[in-house]
Amino acid sequence: MRAFYAGVLGWSEQPKPPLLAARGGCWFAVPGGGELHVGVEADFRAARKAHPAFVVDIDAVSSAVARAGAPVNWADPAEIPGRRRFHTDDPVGNRIEFLAE
Repeated sequence: MRAFYAGVLGWSEQPKPPLLAARGGCWFAVPGGGELHVGVEADFRAARKAHPAFVVDIDAVSSAVARAGAPVNWADPAEIPGRRRFHTDDPVGNRIEFLAE
């Protein structure tokens, strides 16, 4: 997860409070505001439909994701007129959406 969120997307990892750090996982600062918290779960199942959406520099992020070998699935422009966006999967299969600023 660090390789994708920090390495590919360039999001900086944030320290977790000590009591929460003992549980594993990691946190990332989302550019423009907010945080993404990634946890560890014994019986994990990836979210294939429900997903977070992040507003980003769409050209830079789609290029970085493609260079990393992850899918870049552009959405139908008719769904949200005037808004470029794509979906990809993180390393464990969670669906993620990126929208143009």
